[in-house]
This record gives sequence, structure tokens and C-alpha cells, in this order.
Amino acid sequence: MSSSTVPGGLGSFSEFTRLCKGLAVVLFAGHALIQIFPSALDYLALIPARTIPFGWNLLTAGYIEQTLHGVVISVLCLLVMGRLLEPIWGSKEFLKFIIVVNLLTSMCVFITAISFYYITRQETYLYMPISGFQGVLSGFLVGMKQIIPDQELSLLRIKAKWFPSIMLLIAIALSFFTAEPVTYLPTIIFGTYLSWLYLRYLQGKPETKLRGDPSDDFAFSTFFPDFLRPVIDPIASIFHRMFCGRRETALEGQGHTLGGAPLPGSDPIEASRRRERGARALEERLAASKSLEESKKDESDNV
Repeated sequence: MSSSTVPGGLGSFSEFTRLCKGLAVVLFAGHALIQIFPSALDYLALIPARTIPFGWNLLTAGYIEQTLHGVVISVLCLLVMGRLLEPIWGSKEFLKFIIVVNLLTSMCVFITAISFYYITRQETYLYMPISGFQGVLSGFLVGMKQIIPDQELSLLRIKAKWFPSIMLLIAIALSFFTAEPVTYLPTIIFGTYLSWLYLRYLQGKPETKLRGDPSDDFAFSTFFPDFLRPVIDPIASIFHRMFCGRRETALEGQGHTLGGAPLPGSDPIEASRRRERGARALEERLAASKSLEESKKDESDNV
């Protein structure tokens, strides 16, 4: 697979999918709503003390950005990464991924906030409004790691497989210098981990009727430097048996494996095909962007 770079520009707005543009409108509308009606934040953001009975905030919190720069960054990242991921996953699966990751992340953040309260007895953890799209954006980075792991960002020359790990490191580093890291750090951590769990074990593939991506290139230890993987792999194998033990036994009983090796057409091969589709889609976008730039240059020269 070639190591072409991920384009850094946004391109024209018409290049983005209808679903991504609709979600961008939702994010802007959510931010505008809480600016016009500040009290709406109490009902739409995740406030652990009010989640019961306002359970809908587990769903709505992920789409409410409290700051202008937050909504701008979220929308730009959604449009750029969605333009790559949605055509490969399909619109239905792309939307399902967003809903599932957002809901599970909110649930885990809720449990974490309640746990912090019982440990510290500080009511701040119960009444602090937590919201934002950063959990899903972290999941998009994991999706890019899965589909185009060896592609590089055009400006920073960093391979896509390291995007989630770098994002986590930056978030953890910033938490030492910000007043309320609990408002974003758990969301990013859970968004990254839960999206990996979903893509690794649960994402359906209609063409093979199987689920997940068991390839070695997408193992949990690949989020860490090479020297840590011998330590991480034994721990990760425990969770692998929890999630896949029964399924692998069932597949072996149905003849889907032979001597412990997957038969042609099974998940590892499908994972490779998915990465190839991702690379092709990226190359097509690069070619389209290049041709667009050349046409604009020719028009300017003619003028």
C-alpha cells in the first residue's frame, strides 16, 4: 500500500456528504440554542445528578458544544474525517457508529462522575455540565487508524495509526494545565476505547456476515509503542477471550477455521480489503483535489 498523504485542505462545501453536513447543522444549532437559552444546557448536557430522570441527556450531550471554538473544531473535523469514513462504511453504518459511540461514552462518563463523587465527596462532579462531540471525533481517529493506518498527514508527516494515541497524550498533558479536565478527558478516553471495541468486535460487515476486525494491525497493543506491546498483549488477551471466546468456538464448530488459521474470505482478509478501499478512496480524493486546483489555476491564468 502506498504511503500517500492525507490532504490538509477542506475543499469546497459541496464535496462533503449530506449526512455530515446535516450533523454539522445539528452541532451549530445545539450551540446556538444554549447561547440563546442558557437554561437549555441544564437539560441537554450531561449533568450526573440530573441524568435520572433526565436520561435523554446521555444522547443529547454529545451534540452540544458549549464554546464557539469547540463547535468550529468539531464541525471541521466531522466534515474532513466523515468525507473519508462515510463512503467506506456506508451512511447507515457511519450514523450507527456515531450514535453507539456517543451513547456508550456518555454512559461511561456518567458512571465515572458518580464514582468520583463517592470517592472524593465533591458535589462538583454531580453538577458539572459535561458535553461535546470530542468522544465521537476520537472514534473517527480510531476509524482512520483501522482503514488507512500507513497514510500520513500532509503537514505533520504522522501516520494515521498514531492519531488516536497522540490525541490521548495531548488530552492527558492538557489536563495538568486546565481547571476542569473532567469535562473532556474521560470523554476522549472512553470515546477512543469504546470505538475501538465497536470496530474490533461489533461492527457488522454485510458482505461476509461476520463482525469486527481481528487483524493483528488493529490489536489493542498497536496503540502503544513497540517496547510496551509484550506487556500489553497478555492483558488485552483477557478481554479478547471475554468478547470473542464463545464466537470463535462457534465459528470453529461451523468450519470457519482450519487448524487455527482463518479460511479465505474471513475477517483478516476482509480487513485488508477495507484498508485497500480506504487507500483507493483517499487517492481518488487527492486526484480530485489536484485536478480542481489545476482547473482554478488555468482559469486564473486565462484571466
